[in-house]
Order: sequence, then C-alpha cells, then structure tokens
Amino acid sequence: MKESNIFKDMENDINSSNLDETAKKKFYENILNLKNKQTNLMITGATGCGKSSTINAMFNMDVAKVGIGADPETMEITKYELDNLILWDSPGLGDGKEKDIKHSKAIISKLNELDSDNKPLIDLVLVILDGGSRDLGTSYELINSVIIPNIGENAKDRVLIAINQADVAMKGRYWNFVSNKPEPKLVDFLNDKVKSVKNRVKEATGINIEPIYYSAGFKDSDEEQKPYNLSKLLYFIVKNTPIDKRLAYVNATSDEKEMWQDSDEIKDYTAELHKSFVETIVETSKAGGEIGKELGNILGMGKTGEAIGKVAGAAVGAVKSLVSSVGSIIKDLW
Repeated sequence: MKESNIFKDMENDINSSNLDETAKKKFYENILNLKNKQTNLMITGATGCGKSSTINAMFNMDVAKVGIGADPETMEITKYELDNLILWDSPGLGDGKEKDIKHSKAIISKLNELDSDNKPLIDLVLVILDGGSRDLGTSYELINSVIIPNIGENAKDRVLIAINQADVAMKGRYWNFVSNKPEPKLVDFLNDKVKSVKNRVKEATGINIEPIYYSAGFKDSDEEQKPYNLSKLLYFIVKNTPIDKRLAYVNATSDEKEMWQDSDEIKDYTAELHKSFVETIVETSKAGGEIGKELGNILGMGKTGEAIGKVAGAAVGAVKSLVSSVGSIIKDLW
C-alpha cells in the first residue's frame, strides 16, 4: 500500500491554496463525498487462470498468494480492502461439479447483494480467462450462466473479460522474451482468440463485450517476467468504473513503474488513465459550486497532481511534466 492518499493530498492542496474559505468548504464537502464512496470489483475465473497473480501485480499485494498444488487456495470469496477499493476474489471454477455449484451460488449471492443506497454492491466483474488453455468451457459457463444473468442492468459495461497468460497462448512460441512482447504470429492468434470469445458470449447472451489480452507476469526466487498490457487492463477497468468512484484506483494500484511499461501501445494507456482521474476531480469540483479555473493549477501542481502522475508507472523523468499537464487538462475540461 502507498503512504500517499489521493484524498488527503487533495485536502492539503486546497488547504494551502488562496481559495476563500467558502470555496474551500465546498470542495472539502465534495472530497468527503468521494472518500465515502467505495468501488467494489469482483475478480473471478476458472481455476488456474491467474487471478491471484493478477491481483498481486496490479495492487502490489502479498496477501493474495498464488495457489500451489491441485487444490485451489481460495475456497470462498475473499475480501481485500485497499482504502476505497474493495476486491472480491472468488474461488475458481473447474474443480468438480459440487464445488462449482457451491462457488456459483456464492458468486450469485454476492452479485445480488445491495449497498446502503439499495444499489448493487458490485460495480464491476472482471472475468479472467486462461490464454494458454484451449478448453474454455468452464469460463463460458461462468460468464454466460452465472455472471451475466445475475449482474442486473448494464451487463455490457459491468462485465469485463480479460485473457491472461498471453505469453503461453501458443505454448510459449512467438513470445519475444527480450522485448516482453508477442511477435506478429502470436498477436494474430491472440486477436483471433479475442474475437472467438466475444462471439461465443454474444451468441449465448446477446451481450457485446470486447475482451482484451494481457500477461500478469510472475516473480519467484529464480526468475521474473514483467507483466504485459497491465496498463491496458487497468485502463479497461477504470473506464468502466462510475466516474465518481475512479480515484479509488489511484490509492490502490502498484506504483512500481516496471509493472506498467510494456503494452501493445494501441493507446497511451497511462495518459488515458490520467485523463480519467482528472475528469473525476473536475466533475467533483463542479458539483460543489463555482470554484473556477484556478483549481487546475492548485491540484495540478500540488501533491494531487503528483499522485496522479505516478499512478500506472509513469516513466522516470516524466512525472514532473505529467504533474504540469494535470492543471492544463483540468482547465481544458472546464
């Protein structure tokens, strides 16, 4: 966990600003509103898909230990609280009919749980697929028969599908270990897999969901492989999170830059993440009254901008320029 907290940084930046006390009070009220919002992300998939390694990589956690052996370590839905972000790690399916029925019931129960505002507790469900497996029957059963029928409204925006272990999708062939990227033949294979999963889900449920592929990487005593497309996965998650709940990821995600460096570069995912977080700040400030464009400089050049600049592994030397850009983005959005 980081020592820095985005909400505390915002309070400090506003407190040290030249805003009058009335404007400060309005903004403090909005910060308090954000602090009281929790983002609930459920992570699920078939046994062996890499849920624990994904959680470890994205959130720099040790408590989500990777299971070893035939029996999965996670036997019930486990709750991890990372400030405002709540992770619900469900047990993997695929270890026998009785266990699958039990775990499916637990998932359905959690999906039907309501929060204090009588709204669905779970904001998003991330379903992880094993890119190295040809048999995705258990995953399709989970998506088509358990998740989508029970998540309620807006399933296309609240169910995310990510294909992990892209590096072993073709049994390790055509993965460039030096550059930590797939070579063209593997890219084609992975894109075909994405289309196949998308079509299978659409045919079964009528819901159009666009999967992505990535690799959570691994680290042990002898060797290490950095993640690939982890920044895309985080972008994928954040953009589907309600705008007033996105800042939870600033506090929770790993700030180890090497975790986020390698991606398909279709988009500048770090820049997109910054924009998403800044949009949250802008919308929050608007809700509190006319604070003015001065807010851009206050939050852009202070600790708030620094926190946003560091999330998702900003490259060395880029943080300072990113901090400056936060103020400009806020002004543009105003």
